[in-house]
Amino acid sequence: MRTIKLTEEAFDGMVKNMLKRSTDSYPQQEKQVAEILDTIKNEGDAALFDYTKRFDGAEINADTIRVTPKEEREAYDAVDPEMIGIVRRAIKRIRAFHENQKEKSWFMTEDNGMVLGQRITPLAVAGVYVPGGKAVYPSTVLMNIVPAQVAGVPRIIMCTPPGKDGKVAPMTLVAAKEAGADEIYKVGGAQAIAAMAYGTESVPKVDKITGPGNIYVALAKRAVYGHVSIDSVAGPSEITVLADETANAHYVAADLLSQAEHDQLASAILVTTSSKLAEDVSREVDAYLQKLSRREIMEASLENFGYILVTDTMEDAVRAVNEIAPEHLEIETRDPFLMMTKIKNAGAIFIGPYSSEPLGDYFAGPNHVLPTNGTAKFFSALSVDDFVKKSSIIYASREALDPLHKDIIAFAESEQLTAHANSVRVRFEDEN
Repeated sequence: MRTIKLTEEAFDGMVKNMLKRSTDSYPQQEKQVAEILDTIKNEGDAALFDYTKRFDGAEINADTIRVTPKEEREAYDAVDPEMIGIVRRAIKRIRAFHENQKEKSWFMTEDNGMVLGQRITPLAVAGVYVPGGKAVYPSTVLMNIVPAQVAGVPRIIMCTPPGKDGKVAPMTLVAAKEAGADEIYKVGGAQAIAAMAYGTESVPKVDKITGPGNIYVALAKRAVYGHVSIDSVAGPSEITVLADETANAHYVAADLLSQAEHDQLASAILVTTSSKLAEDVSREVDAYLQKLSRREIMEASLENFGYILVTDTMEDAVRAVNEIAPEHLEIETRDPFLMMTKIKNAGAIFIGPYSSEPLGDYFAGPNHVLPTNGTAKFFSALSVDDFVKKSSIIYASREALDPLHKDIIAFAESEQLTAHANSVRVRFEDEN
């Protein structure tokens, strides 16, 4: 891995290079996505079936687009019972964590009788997108469906691309049913996002779309925002490790590669105060590459967006981490909990040498759908909050409004909104 002494100039260049992964950098794909969205919006199912044939090589129609109970039973028969048990244990942990995120509606009463509050209600229909085709991502299924179910969403639908045989991977189906999906549709890509955003004869319009995907899915989600809500526009995966001389280079190198194997655009960065650790980690990475599969992907990822950044002080290292705002941050320092208090921007923080990133991906419980590409500065992990709405509640009696009404009238008139002022004034006409 390339090692850089972190000066101001070097840091600025590194951040600019990371931003090349932004969804703003794909004008040709954006044009293709716009065409797909427009066609699905205008032609509905007919376009959906055509795109599925064209992109996934699968023949589907109105009778086969939705996964049937028979297909679900076949999926359970095809999956190892031990794996089903693992999925159930993971769900138990994920659900327990997300249950702690639930908020209750609340009300407060003032002495004058005014009642104020906040009412929390779940979305009516949540749409989950799960990548598919050649790969299988049951963990993504769980991380998107479980918080929606915990939030109380009464209708959860999932879209995932079929294989050429027109079927969904058995493991994906089992995970979806165990997590609580109500309907599963065999459609993927930008066309699936369009179907959930606008609705077709077969696929219902949803209130919110969550879940990761390739650049076409990411661009489609960004384009339909406003027609529906979305969780975020996710980019390629990334990991940053903050470490000092006490860190285990063998572990650090393994963790960096755990994200580099995702994709050629994935980012893996070590920020350290130790030149020796930097050298040791680079050597360990080279050794791992000789024996791990997906070597070509990891090498390309490290060539494109892999860095070892060496700083003079831990303060400089923490500043660098907060500027990077990584999706996954591992802290392997002498006092990792103290370092954690200094981190302002990160999607998920893994503390200590045994809290490796895959723990969060699969089994710890917190959500692994996280902000990427620096957006952890203002976005959070997917949570129960993503599947509820918060409505303000206001009740005032005449007695409660009386001491406020002149201030409200003056405020409205200062904004030249005379009808606003009049709406309050007429309630006290008898006093004038």
